[in-house]
Amino acid sequence: MASSLTKDPASTSGSEKTFFGHPRGLATLFMTEMWERFSYYGMRALLPLYLIAPNGLHMNPATATAIYSVYVSLVYLLAMPGGWFGDRVWGPRKTVAVAGMVIMIGHLTLALPAQGTFFVGLGLVAIGSGLLKSNISTMVGHLYDGPDDARRDGGFTIFYMGINAGAFAAPLVIGTVGENVNWHLGFALAALGMGLGLAQFLMGTRHLNERSLVVPKPLSAAERTSTLRKGMIWLAVAAVFYIVTVVTGVYTLNWLLVPITIAGLVIPVVVLVRIKRDKELSATEQSKMSGYIWFFVAAAIFWMIYDQGGSTVAIFADSSANNSVFGWNFPVSWYQSVNPVLIMALAPLFAAFWLALNRRGKEPSTIVKFSSGLVLVGASFFLFLMPLTIATDGHKAAAMWLVAIYFVQTVAELTLSPVGLSVTTKMAPAKYASQMMGVWFLAVTAGDCTTGLLSTAGVELNGTGVVTLQAVLAVAAGFAVFMYRGKVKKLMGSVH
Repeated sequence: MASSLTKDPASTSGSEKTFFGHPRGLATLFMTEMWERFSYYGMRALLPLYLIAPNGLHMNPATATAIYSVYVSLVYLLAMPGGWFGDRVWGPRKTVAVAGMVIMIGHLTLALPAQGTFFVGLGLVAIGSGLLKSNISTMVGHLYDGPDDARRDGGFTIFYMGINAGAFAAPLVIGTVGENVNWHLGFALAALGMGLGLAQFLMGTRHLNERSLVVPKPLSAAERTSTLRKGMIWLAVAAVFYIVTVVTGVYTLNWLLVPITIAGLVIPVVVLVRIKRDKELSATEQSKMSGYIWFFVAAAIFWMIYDQGGSTVAIFADSSANNSVFGWNFPVSWYQSVNPVLIMALAPLFAAFWLALNRRGKEPSTIVKFSSGLVLVGASFFLFLMPLTIATDGHKAAAMWLVAIYFVQTVAELTLSPVGLSVTTKMAPAKYASQMMGVWFLAVTAGDCTTGLLSTAGVELNGTGVVTLQAVLAVAAGFAVFMYRGKVKKLMGSVH
């Protein structure tokens, strides 16, 4: 990394050195995020496989899918309170440091060979990821001289590459060790990855902007007391409830999963309704929020299907796919490296493609891109029907069928996800400008909680009927957004 550092007296990082022409602090945040994503995606690649493995927790696929979906939904659900902690309690820098420690402890807890501690570890990783997710992106923004800094977009692009580099390497390293050597050693490697990220973050904090130490809107003494009291009351209620269910012998895993999935569906609705009914919003802002709800619901459908690439599709691969290339067998978890490597390869091409169309005045609108992403993710599940059909005859489906599914889903992601992030910032009411990114993450929560709720209800998500139904739903949603594009465009006002 030292070779990438050059002298630049214009650096705004507090150091004379830069990182590929960017503030030196970007290197610190790049490496922190890369190692955090390494730990997160490595563990996530192992999770459904460990849950169903005979030498793991040996659960049925439906329960494993429900746990996986609830875990992923919690990570995104907790991004909102994570951002709140950064804004009102600790400041971004301290919040990220605490988050890294919590994530590392969570992975170490997963490495313990006991079912009870395993779920505690999952909870800790989800909490830590929620704390880190919003605040580390905020610190990247702090490195630049406002939104008009010419280097800002490039800095976030480099940061985004760190995410995908960690996500690509994780299944190849952690997945291989977990599947072929020992599950818990794989989880321990995830802890090591987060430990490396935390260590270099603490050593590199001197290169970060001083604003990352500031609590933007600290809680008053009265607010702190009230928040703590309410938190303790809810914690006590939950503790009493679960103690009673355990003592009376009625507790099952669904007593934990179902309330979380319902909360993951209810909370996004409550948040959107609260913003939509805020009388302080102008008529224009109210209109934009009405338009945004279209995008939000469509995004929830998209993520419901897309995130099953790590659960439903992965579990199918474990039991019914010929996981080999030219006679060489590879671990099932390696499929999870397909998406990040495709992202790194295709994202620059998509950016250049949209720019070229824009210069010709032919770039598709936000609505068209969004509807295309939905149709494509639906098409990925229509494609999934092929290996499912092959496997019903007792044969093993070829690995390339699954690679094709991940390829189509990646193209769909590049069509919809960046557009969703952009439209969220553009349509956000001024009063909720800092909260709307958390609202976008709630679409992921809603999608994954829908999957989790179906799984806890015993629905076989890798059955041809259910896969077809989900594919039809996504394609229909895509066409609905397209057919009503005039109405949605009108609601969006000046946003294009």
